[in-house]
Amino acid sequence: MHELVIRGGVVVDGSGGPARVADVALSGRTITAVGDDVGRGHRELDAEGLLVCPGFVDIHTHYDAQATWDPQLTPSGWHGCTTVVQGSCGVGFAPAAPDRHGWLIRLMEGVEDIPGSALSEGIRWGWETFPEYLDALAAFPRALDLGAQVPHGALRAYVMGERGAANEAATPADIERMSRLVEEALRAGALGFSTSRTLLHKSIDGDPVPGTFATREELFGIGAALARAGHGVFQLATDHVRVPEELDWVDELAREVGCKVMFNLSQIDQAPELWRQVAQKLAGMDPRVQAQVAGRAIGILMTLDGTAHPFVPYAGYQAIAQLPLAERVAKLRDPAFRASLLSAGPLSLGPFEDFIAQTYGRMFLPNPDGTIDYEPTPQQSVAAVAASRGLPPAEVALDALLADEGRGFLYFPLFNYAGGDLEPLYELHQSPRTLMGLSDAGAHCGAICDGGMPTFMLTHWARDRARGATLPLEHVIQRQTRATAEAFGLRDRGLLAPGYLADLNLIDLAALRLEAPRLVYDLPAGGRRLVQRARGYAATIKSGVITRQHDEATGELPGQLVRGPQRAASLV
Repeated sequence: MHELVIRGGVVVDGSGGPARVADVALSGRTITAVGDDVGRGHRELDAEGLLVCPGFVDIHTHYDAQATWDPQLTPSGWHGCTTVVQGSCGVGFAPAAPDRHGWLIRLMEGVEDIPGSALSEGIRWGWETFPEYLDALAAFPRALDLGAQVPHGALRAYVMGERGAANEAATPADIERMSRLVEEALRAGALGFSTSRTLLHKSIDGDPVPGTFATREELFGIGAALARAGHGVFQLATDHVRVPEELDWVDELAREVGCKVMFNLSQIDQAPELWRQVAQKLAGMDPRVQAQVAGRAIGILMTLDGTAHPFVPYAGYQAIAQLPLAERVAKLRDPAFRASLLSAGPLSLGPFEDFIAQTYGRMFLPNPDGTIDYEPTPQQSVAAVAASRGLPPAEVALDALLADEGRGFLYFPLFNYAGGDLEPLYELHQSPRTLMGLSDAGAHCGAICDGGMPTFMLTHWARDRARGATLPLEHVIQRQTRATAEAFGLRDRGLLAPGYLADLNLIDLAALRLEAPRLVYDLPAGGRRLVQRARGYAATIKSGVITRQHDEATGELPGQLVRGPQRAASLV
């Protein structure tokens, strides 16, 4: 008799095959049977009418600090994830010399917009080397499985000290030591290595991430560690405009080292068709090279207590920016102050900042219930609404932010929206050379809230899209279960079949929805973060244990640290 049988659900097993009504039986940590007549269970769950699918595997997160204090790894835990991979984009907290803790915090704060005070208070330091960091992660109980990559920024600073932090060229001796430390980390269980080569990634002090300008010798020297260890992914955040030229050495690295190489791919306004050029080039490259793409526009949520909104560049706003929210709201509602603020206009903070703060045709009002339309029409923009009302766009934007006592939002799709729709992503998500990624869960706490991407993939792409074609449900689930798991060598999960990990979601697909985003102050030291919950997850099961039921945590913590590639029992 099985320990648990999930009876009569609509099974989408992660393989990409068609949905079917079936039972799923579990015993211990594994799936023991899937089919029409699997026998009885000591416990049974009625899944009639529910979607039953594997737990989601998010391969691009930034829980490097949060994993030391949050057993639920929210928001990923709210959105059906049962495995997450951290250490993306070359930033993280190991290896870490004792005198580098503050520097690593400032690096993460700048690159990923995680409050430094929360990092300082929340991180439970107790390691120096990467294997020691893995041991610390393994000792902390959690509801999800967690895998980690070695970040180039931390590695470089650990090996080279100030020279590494300042992006000076690595010597042959530096490269050799970095390579040996990456090999050591991989043998201890790291899933790969990550680096950043974009100037968008800077520390809170304005310094580029160490490794941004790394030479071919350094990159290939570190890549050789993956070949010696026999496993590992080489992940890089590329400078968007320079992706095509970067792909030449990326392709060579994959062929020479024999490892998987992943790079970030997004549509950008500076070159709206560049993504298509990259996709075409990618088709002829080594098959181990893949592009991570987001599920939606990488968008900024603007709110008065957030990182970015249209009035940050206004001198009048800066004069009140440090006041408590209620006092700021009172000032902004005062007719005299408001008139003075708006008549003065914004200052210039630089091309990128000005684009975000002043492009009202790219800012969108939320729905009446506060939820966000992630594929809005031009008519929904602040500029269009202002024109229809005969008002200046700044007036409409300010009113939106003042809603809900100053907790209102504007949505600014930054990447993947140059054409005013998500058609580029529709094409990219049908390519076998791309992977579902870039949720950045755990990061960009004051500006971006994309950790709910797994839920969005189901609600928007498989069910609700109105401005173009949808994607098959089976395809959407396969992309964020089996495909993402296999990309990191985790062949023991992502598929509902005997011998695989009993990681599952039971979802009321018809009722599934993303709630309105909120800015909360639940990080250590009262740090802020944007969150967005989901409704419609009847249950999430991790390794045979129900960790969430009816969108609430059960308190069970069966998650573990994933050390290196994994094989399913049925495949051994």
